[in-house]
Amino acid sequence: MSRLWLIRHGPTHAKGFVGWTDLPADLSDTARLARMDQYLPDVPVVSSTLQRAVKTADAIQGRRTRLPHDPDLRETHFGEWETLTWAEIETRDPHLTRRVFETPGDTAPPGGESWHQFSARVHSGIDAIEGDAIVVAHMGVILALLQRALGCSAYDAFSHKIDNLSITAITRDTVENPRWSVQSINQIL
Repeated sequence: MSRLWLIRHGPTHAKGFVGWTDLPADLSDTARLARMDQYLPDVPVVSSTLQRAVKTADAIQGRRTRLPHDPDLRETHFGEWETLTWAEIETRDPHLTRRVFETPGDTAPPGGESWHQFSARVHSGIDAIEGDAIVVAHMGVILALLQRALGCSAYDAFSHKIDNLSITAITRDTVENPRWSVQSINQIL
């Protein structure tokens, strides 16, 4: 069995949708980062290639081994919706907005990726990790992994709150016969 500790990066304070837009994280809550470092086990750390995840991983790495940054662990690519607020997206594409978020699946934002494309990418990245690891990534990544571990719909996975600098823990029985389960969701230290 292997265990993954999924960490959502520090806050960006952006008001719009931030997928592949490479914004920095606010890592000024050093006490919280220190508590996370103390709580997390001594296992390898991997992050997405976006700086908000990379810098968060740097802040909690401590004595742990660092694995190469993985582009498969990037957030959803929102395409033309990047950095727009919900109101701006809904005004621009009201029907498409509803399809993308209320029935997540094959429908994608203009120039972006669908939930199914995104999830397949994330699962590929996670499935390549052998053994226990700390994964510093994004809300969408954690939701995609929760969907698989809980065996629920994407819409139901969206109902889970994933705060910045929270820990969600999941386990996988074996790489050959992966059966996923959830240990904790959105733990705040």
